[in-house]
Amino acid sequence: MAITLTERAAEHVAACLKKRGKGLGLRLGVRTSGCSGMAYKLEFVDEAMGDDEIYESGGIRVFVDARSLPYLDGTELDYGREGLNEGFRFNNPNSKNQCGCGESFTV
Repeated sequence: MAITLTERAAEHVAACLKKRGKGLGLRLGVRTSGCSGMAYKLEFVDEAMGDDEIYESGGIRVFVDARSLPYLDGTELDYGREGLNEGFRFNNPNSKNQCGCGESFTV
């Protein structure tokens, strides 16, 4: 399996990297947090870590650390607007339940 970005997500990340002026891509990971147990984390990557798996989708490199990969394998990252809200959405096949706010999940 792999980590993929929709066209909208890839365009948004590319624009952010261009505006930022540096970066190798986007890091997707998980941390223990939130009301459901696990929360997503996103950050720009300036330097790869030794245990990173690197995927490319829509011209964007996506870095995932080995600890996070079992929770994220097969995830599609989307970006969009709903009313006044704008942001990333995680389509994660490993997620069994998600909190109401969409910030955390369980596997």
